[in-house]
Amino acid sequence: MSQKTLYEQLDAWIDAHFDEEVQFLQALVQVPTDTPPGNNAPHARRTAELLLAMGYAAEAHAVPDDEVKAYGLESITNLIVRRQFADGGPVIALNAHGDVVPPGEGWTHGPYSGEIVDGKLYGRAAAVSKSDFASYTFALRALEALGAPLKGKVELHFTYDEEFGGELGPGWLLKNGLTKPDLLLAAGFSYQVVTAHNGCLQMEVTVHGKMAHAAIPDTGVDALQGAVAILNALYAQNAEYKQVTSAVPGISHPYLNVGRIEGGTNTNVVPGKVVFKLDRRMIPEEDPVAVEARIRELIAQAAARYPGITVEIKRLLLARALKPLAGNQVLVDALQKHASTVFGEAIPTSGTPLYTDVRLYGEHGIPAAIYGAGPRTVLESNAKRADEHLVLHDLRRATQVVARTLLDLLKA
Repeated sequence: MSQKTLYEQLDAWIDAHFDEEVQFLQALVQVPTDTPPGNNAPHARRTAELLLAMGYAAEAHAVPDDEVKAYGLESITNLIVRRQFADGGPVIALNAHGDVVPPGEGWTHGPYSGEIVDGKLYGRAAAVSKSDFASYTFALRALEALGAPLKGKVELHFTYDEEFGGELGPGWLLKNGLTKPDLLLAAGFSYQVVTAHNGCLQMEVTVHGKMAHAAIPDTGVDALQGAVAILNALYAQNAEYKQVTSAVPGISHPYLNVGRIEGGTNTNVVPGKVVFKLDRRMIPEEDPVAVEARIRELIAQAAARYPGITVEIKRLLLARALKPLAGNQVLVDALQKHASTVFGEAIPTSGTPLYTDVRLYGEHGIPAAIYGAGPRTVLESNAKRADEHLVLHDLRRATQVVARTLLDLLKA
């Protein structure tokens, strides 16, 4: 039997079972996983039930409550499905995350509805990345249904901590020795194979002054004025960052954003404390240690210009950039070949300005790539915005690409 016929058989199985795949994704979207608050164990239980109905007994790895609570979340249970073929081949892990940001306002379709309109499935995580719970599961099912001689193992890693940095998702599984694959494929979109991504540094800055009545402001120290000076110094860096260009296609330049700020007690009170949280995106060429040191230096210099102001700085997250690792080319080549065939257009490799859990696998020396079901850009998917959705035709074809790629890597 020719290899081409095997590919066609995979495609045909996925076509025949596509309604079932869509129903699986709808069921996943209909169980909320808003993070925060991060009570995600119920979704893992539901996912495990659905997998068991398909013949997959998922290992449930509950992260201890004290670790989860210390992290600011409520519950995390990560799942691993292992499918062993003949000995002698690679172990290939497929990772997608089930946790998502809260839906927010402005939806015209229910954020947990899984509603299908004009060939699009709507709901929070429909595109990022419960869609790849579906694409990866049904790619594996198609591969097994083929009955071809295969060598190696496939693992499905369904984890629940990407929004908070992944340390209690893939990071926890890897740290505890629960998995060590040879190759890793992680959730992505259908029209590019991503091999690199930005790093991210998040920090909480607390500016302390001294409260006073607004009628006698000289008796206090205005923490907000000190915070404004610090913020101006930080934002001024963005002009310099734009002069630094990454050599990775798809990644432009570093950037700093302040996403949250709060402080003061009342309109007629000089504020004694202001807290803000910043997000610094780092291109793959940057050194995270040097980046953090420079930001701390800028904050200290700006605060020193305001007598009486003191500052506390807390690092919230340090996600290192993903750089291509030697050994990922066989995975990248297979994905590009089959995606180009299935989608009928060239599928490039690129980087992404996002940061993902994939870096955690990379830090353990596991070559990786990012590919899955979704549109050309995050913006098109409405991820993290109202009316997040997935074009079902992209789901079908991405599943075929992943199944074909697994066949190439595992064929005896």
